[in-house]
Amino acid sequence: MPEGDVVWWYARRLHSALAGDVLTRSDFRVPRFATADLTGRIVTQVVSRGKHLLMRVEGGLIVHTHLRMDGSWRIRPAAEHVPASHRVRLVLGNDTWVAIGYQLGVVELLPAAQERSVTGQLGPDLLGGDWDPDEAVRRLGTIPSREIGEALLDQHNLAGIGNQYKSEVLFLRGINPWRPVGKVEDLDRLVSLAQRLLDANKDRIGQVTTGVSRRGEETWVYGRAGLPCRRCRTRLRRAAQGGAAEERVTFWCPKCQR
Repeated sequence: MPEGDVVWWYARRLHSALAGDVLTRSDFRVPRFATADLTGRIVTQVVSRGKHLLMRVEGGLIVHTHLRMDGSWRIRPAAEHVPASHRVRLVLGNDTWVAIGYQLGVVELLPAAQERSVTGQLGPDLLGGDWDPDEAVRRLGTIPSREIGEALLDQHNLAGIGNQYKSEVLFLRGINPWRPVGKVEDLDRLVSLAQRLLDANKDRIGQVTTGVSRRGEETWVYGRAGLPCRRCRTRLRRAAQGGAAEERVTFWCPKCQR
Protein backbone atom coordinates (compact mmCIF):
# COMPACT_ATOMS: atom_id res chain seq x y z
CA MET A 1 0.00 0.00 0.00
CA PRO A 2 1.42 3.43 -0.92
CA GLU A 3 2.22 5.37 2.25
CA GLY A 4 2.09 9.04 3.16
CA ASP A 5 5.34 10.01 1.44
CA VAL A 6 4.16 8.55 -1.88
CA VAL A 7 0.85 10.42 -1.67
CA TRP A 8 2.73 13.63 -0.79
CA TRP A 9 4.92 13.14 -3.88
CA TYR A 10 1.89 12.58 -6.12
CA ALA A 11 0.16 15.65 -4.69
CA ARG A 12 3.17 17.85 -5.45
CA ARG A 13 3.39 16.57 -9.04
CA LEU A 14 -0.36 16.95 -9.61
CA HIS A 15 -0.32 20.47 -8.18
CA SER A 16 2.53 21.42 -10.50
CA ALA A 17 0.72 20.03 -13.55
CA LEU A 18 -2.85 21.15 -12.90
CA ALA A 19 -3.08 24.00 -10.37
CA GLY A 20 -3.84 27.44 -11.75
CA ASP A 21 -5.10 26.20 -15.13
CA VAL A 22 -8.53 25.56 -16.58
CA LEU A 23 -9.53 21.94 -16.93
CA THR A 24 -10.20 21.01 -20.54
CA ARG A 25 -10.67 17.33 -19.84
CA SER A 26 -12.74 15.65 -17.14
CA ASP A 27 -13.56 11.96 -17.16
CA PHE A 28 -14.78 10.20 -14.02
CA ARG A 29 -14.77 6.47 -14.77
CA VAL A 30 -16.64 5.38 -11.66
CA PRO A 31 -20.40 4.78 -11.75
CA ARG A 32 -21.36 7.20 -8.99
CA PHE A 33 -19.77 10.21 -10.69
CA ALA A 34 -19.84 9.10 -14.33
CA THR A 35 -21.82 12.19 -15.35
CA ALA A 36 -19.69 14.70 -13.41
CA ASP A 37 -17.95 17.28 -15.57
CA LEU A 38 -15.30 19.71 -14.29
CA THR A 39 -14.28 21.16 -17.66
CA GLY A 40 -14.02 24.93 -17.55
CA ARG A 41 -13.11 25.01 -13.87
CA ILE A 42 -9.72 25.91 -12.43
CA VAL A 43 -7.83 23.59 -10.11
CA THR A 44 -6.74 25.82 -7.25
CA GLN A 45 -4.69 23.40 -5.15
CA VAL A 46 -3.69 19.77 -4.75
CA VAL A 47 -2.68 18.60 -1.28
CA SER A 48 -2.15 15.37 0.60
CA ARG A 49 -3.49 14.55 4.05
CA GLY A 50 -1.98 11.35 5.34
CA LYS A 51 -2.83 8.83 2.62
CA HIS A 52 -5.65 10.95 1.19
CA LEU A 53 -5.26 13.22 -1.84
CA LEU A 54 -7.43 16.32 -2.16
CA MET A 55 -7.77 18.31 -5.38
CA ARG A 56 -9.53 21.61 -4.75
CA VAL A 57 -11.47 23.01 -7.71
CA GLU A 58 -13.09 26.42 -8.11
CA GLY A 59 -16.77 26.52 -7.38
CA GLY A 60 -16.34 24.96 -3.95
CA LEU A 61 -15.60 21.40 -5.05
CA ILE A 62 -13.06 18.80 -3.97
CA VAL A 63 -11.92 15.71 -5.84
CA HIS A 64 -11.01 13.21 -3.13
CA THR A 65 -8.97 10.14 -4.07
CA HIS A 66 -7.22 7.38 -2.13
CA LEU A 67 -4.73 4.94 -3.64
CA ARG A 68 -5.65 2.03 -1.36
CA MET A 69 -3.50 -1.00 -2.27
CA ASP A 70 -2.74 -0.60 -5.97
CA GLY A 71 -3.57 2.96 -7.01
CA SER A 72 -1.22 5.29 -8.86
CA TRP A 73 -1.17 8.52 -10.86
CA ARG A 74 0.57 9.18 -14.15
CA ILE A 75 1.04 12.61 -15.66
CA ARG A 76 1.48 12.87 -19.42
CA PRO A 77 1.57 15.62 -22.05
CA ALA A 78 -1.99 16.54 -23.01
CA ALA A 79 -1.44 15.43 -26.60
CA GLU A 80 -0.74 11.82 -25.57
CA HIS A 81 -3.44 9.18 -25.92
CA VAL A 82 -5.27 8.21 -22.73
CA PRO A 83 -5.87 4.45 -22.63
CA ALA A 84 -9.39 3.05 -22.52
CA SER A 85 -8.21 0.55 -19.90
CA HIS A 86 -10.64 -0.53 -17.18
CA ARG A 87 -7.82 0.25 -14.74
CA VAL A 88 -8.26 4.00 -15.32
CA ARG A 89 -10.61 5.53 -12.77
CA LEU A 90 -10.14 9.27 -13.33
CA VAL A 91 -8.73 11.56 -16.02
CA LEU A 92 -8.26 15.30 -15.50
CA GLY A 93 -6.30 17.55 -17.80
CA ASN A 94 -5.63 21.01 -19.17
CA ASP A 95 -4.07 22.23 -22.42
CA THR A 96 -0.61 21.14 -21.27
CA TRP A 97 -0.91 18.07 -19.05
CA VAL A 98 -3.27 15.19 -18.38
CA ALA A 99 -3.35 13.32 -15.06
CA ILE A 100 -4.49 9.70 -15.19
CA GLY A 101 -5.51 7.87 -12.02
CA TYR A 102 -5.09 4.11 -12.17
CA GLN A 103 -6.87 1.65 -9.87
CA LEU A 104 -7.75 4.36 -7.37
CA GLY A 105 -9.47 2.82 -4.36
CA VAL A 106 -11.59 5.92 -3.75
CA VAL A 107 -12.82 8.55 -6.22
CA GLU A 108 -15.27 11.15 -4.92
CA LEU A 109 -16.46 14.60 -5.93
CA LEU A 110 -17.52 16.49 -2.82
CA PRO A 111 -18.57 19.98 -1.77
CA ALA A 112 -15.68 21.75 -0.05
CA ALA A 113 -17.78 21.94 3.11
CA GLN A 114 -17.48 18.16 3.41
CA GLU A 115 -13.67 18.07 3.45
CA ARG A 116 -13.61 17.44 7.18
CA SER A 117 -15.77 14.36 6.67
CA VAL A 118 -12.75 12.93 4.82
CA THR A 119 -9.86 14.23 6.92
CA GLY A 120 -11.35 15.38 10.22
CA GLN A 121 -10.89 12.01 11.91
CA LEU A 122 -7.20 11.73 10.99
CA GLY A 123 -4.42 12.19 13.49
CA PRO A 124 -1.49 14.58 12.98
CA ASP A 125 -0.09 14.30 9.45
CA LEU A 126 3.55 13.17 9.51
CA LEU A 127 4.24 15.36 6.45
CA GLY A 128 1.72 18.11 7.11
CA GLY A 129 2.14 21.64 8.28
CA ASP A 130 0.09 20.70 11.35
CA TRP A 131 2.46 17.92 12.45
CA ASP A 132 2.24 17.69 16.23
CA PRO A 133 4.38 14.90 17.74
CA ASP A 134 2.99 15.44 21.23
CA GLU A 135 -0.57 14.94 19.99
CA ALA A 136 0.50 11.83 18.07
CA VAL A 137 2.05 10.36 21.23
CA ARG A 138 -1.06 11.24 23.23
CA ARG A 139 -3.32 9.48 20.72
CA LEU A 140 -1.13 6.40 20.57
CA GLY A 141 -1.33 6.10 24.33
CA THR A 142 -5.11 6.26 24.63
CA ILE A 143 -5.38 2.44 24.53
CA PRO A 144 -2.33 1.18 26.49
CA SER A 145 -3.20 -2.50 25.93
CA ARG A 146 -3.20 -2.20 22.15
CA GLU A 147 -0.33 -3.76 20.19
CA ILE A 148 2.07 -1.05 19.03
CA GLY A 149 2.20 -2.44 15.48
CA GLU A 150 -1.55 -2.11 15.17
CA ALA A 151 -1.67 1.31 16.85
CA LEU A 152 0.87 2.77 14.42
CA LEU A 153 -1.31 1.80 11.45
CA ASP A 154 -4.38 3.50 12.91
CA GLN A 155 -4.67 6.73 10.95
CA HIS A 156 -6.66 8.24 13.82
CA ASN A 157 -3.42 8.27 15.82
CA LEU A 158 -1.07 9.65 13.20
CA ALA A 159 -1.63 9.91 9.47
CA GLY A 160 0.69 8.51 6.84
CA ILE A 161 2.29 5.36 8.23
CA GLY A 162 1.69 2.05 6.45
CA ASN A 163 3.13 -1.44 6.73
CA GLN A 164 6.61 -0.62 5.51
CA TYR A 165 7.33 2.26 7.86
CA LYS A 166 5.60 0.48 10.73
CA SER A 167 7.90 -2.51 10.35
CA GLU A 168 11.01 -0.43 9.80
CA VAL A 169 10.62 2.03 12.69
CA LEU A 170 9.83 -0.76 15.15
CA PHE A 171 12.94 -2.64 14.08
CA LEU A 172 15.13 0.45 14.34
CA ARG A 173 13.83 1.12 17.85
CA GLY A 174 14.13 -2.55 18.88
CA ILE A 175 10.43 -2.88 19.67
CA ASN A 176 8.46 -6.07 19.17
CA PRO A 177 5.35 -5.29 17.05
CA TRP A 178 3.12 -7.14 19.55
CA ARG A 179 4.29 -5.18 22.60
CA PRO A 180 1.42 -3.26 24.26
CA VAL A 181 1.63 0.48 23.71
CA GLY A 182 1.67 1.05 27.46
CA LYS A 183 4.91 -0.90 27.76
CA VAL A 184 6.72 0.94 24.97
CA GLU A 185 9.32 3.35 26.30
CA ASP A 186 10.07 6.60 24.52
CA LEU A 187 7.02 6.79 22.28
CA ASP A 188 8.16 10.30 21.41
CA ARG A 189 11.39 8.96 19.91
CA LEU A 190 9.46 6.34 17.94
CA VAL A 191 7.12 8.97 16.51
CA SER A 192 10.01 11.32 15.73
CA LEU A 193 11.86 8.59 13.83
CA ALA A 194 8.76 7.77 11.77
CA GLN A 195 8.39 11.42 10.78
CA ARG A 196 12.07 11.70 9.82
CA LEU A 197 11.92 8.59 7.64
CA LEU A 198 8.86 9.76 5.71
CA ASP A 199 10.34 13.23 5.31
CA ALA A 200 13.63 11.80 4.01
CA ASN A 201 11.81 9.78 1.33
CA LYS A 202 9.10 12.18 0.20
CA ASP A 203 11.07 13.63 -2.72
CA ARG A 204 11.92 10.34 -4.42
CA ILE A 205 10.32 7.22 -5.80
CA GLY A 206 10.74 4.27 -3.45
CA GLN A 207 11.51 4.13 0.26
CA VAL A 208 15.00 3.76 1.70
CA THR A 209 15.39 3.22 5.44
CA THR A 210 18.87 1.68 5.56
CA GLY A 211 20.60 4.61 3.89
CA VAL A 212 21.53 2.35 0.96
CA SER A 213 19.50 2.79 -2.24
CA ARG A 214 20.90 -0.22 -4.11
CA ARG A 215 18.20 -2.65 -5.19
CA GLY A 216 17.51 -5.20 -2.47
CA GLU A 217 19.31 -3.22 0.23
CA GLU A 218 16.78 -0.47 0.90
CA THR A 219 15.04 -1.91 3.98
CA TRP A 220 15.98 -3.58 7.25
CA VAL A 221 13.13 -6.07 7.63
CA TYR A 222 10.23 -5.14 5.34
CA GLY A 223 9.81 -7.63 2.50
CA ARG A 224 12.74 -9.74 3.79
CA ALA A 225 11.01 -12.62 5.62
CA GLY A 226 13.23 -15.69 5.67
CA LEU A 227 16.40 -13.69 5.02
CA PRO A 228 19.06 -12.98 7.67
CA CYS A 229 18.77 -9.86 9.79
CA ARG A 230 21.24 -7.24 8.64
CA ARG A 231 22.30 -6.74 12.28
CA CYS A 232 22.30 -10.15 13.99
CA ARG A 233 21.84 -12.62 11.09
CA THR A 234 18.76 -14.19 12.71
CA ARG A 235 16.18 -15.28 10.15
CA LEU A 236 13.52 -12.58 9.78
CA ARG A 237 9.84 -13.40 10.14
CA ARG A 238 6.49 -12.15 8.91
CA ALA A 239 2.96 -12.59 10.22
CA ALA A 240 -0.47 -11.03 10.01
CA GLN A 241 -1.27 -8.55 12.75
CA GLY A 242 -4.60 -7.02 13.63
CA GLY A 243 -6.35 -9.26 11.12
CA ALA A 244 -5.52 -11.39 8.10
CA ALA A 245 -5.75 -8.63 5.47
CA GLU A 246 -2.57 -8.26 3.46
CA GLU A 247 -2.09 -4.63 4.46
CA ARG A 248 -1.64 -5.80 8.08
CA VAL A 249 1.39 -8.03 7.44
CA THR A 250 4.27 -7.31 9.83
CA PHE A 251 7.97 -8.06 9.36
CA TRP A 252 10.35 -8.30 12.33
CA CYS A 253 13.52 -9.80 13.77
CA PRO A 254 12.75 -12.17 16.69
CA LYS A 255 16.14 -11.46 18.29
CA CYS A 256 16.53 -7.68 17.81
CA GLN A 257 12.84 -7.12 18.71
CA ARG A 258 12.21 -9.45 21.63
